[in-house]
Amino acid sequence: MTDTTTEYNNVIKHCKDLFLKKTKDYGTAWRIMRPPSITDQIYIKAQRIRTLEVKKVSKVGEDILGEYIGIVNYCVIAMMQLELPEDAEENLAYDMVDKRYSEKVDETRDLMFAKNHDYGEAWREMRISSLTDLILMKIHRVKQIEDNDGQTLVSEGLKANYQDMLNYAVFALIKLGLAEQK
Repeated sequence: MTDTTTEYNNVIKHCKDLFLKKTKDYGTAWRIMRPPSITDQIYIKAQRIRTLEVKKVSKVGEDILGEYIGIVNYCVIAMMQLELPEDAEENLAYDMVDKRYSEKVDETRDLMFAKNHDYGEAWREMRISSLTDLILMKIHRVKQIEDNDGQTLVSEGLKANYQDMLNYAVFALIKLGLAEQK
């Protein structure tokens, strides 16, 4: 029997460690990005994964693991950006970034457990390519919501879509074995 909590936490630990190392290297340069630009970055990563799934060859030598990690981290960035006022400082303190990263992931993990309760961990039987397609579909939804100035009639908002994409990426990383890597 697999332990979803442990696997999820192991994947997030890997993603967060990389994110925080990049924060030490680059600061919070991502603060300059507007939400649609972050969405486009997630799109680029998901589209690259899909292309690699179809072509089975990478000419740049990078694998899909790193792209899924990037999706996780860009989703966290998007959720942080949604909460920060436009005139907020561009340079955020490292400790604040660390704390906010954990808050966003904890909220998203709680959502995943609620959905897993209702769906019975159906993601475990899914193909990784289906998770990629779900991420791409969510990106198209986010783009439409952004084009509608964030307004929806009956649909989930931006944050819920970013949370779903983050969870799909974590599921893919679990299925790809990142949860077992030390």
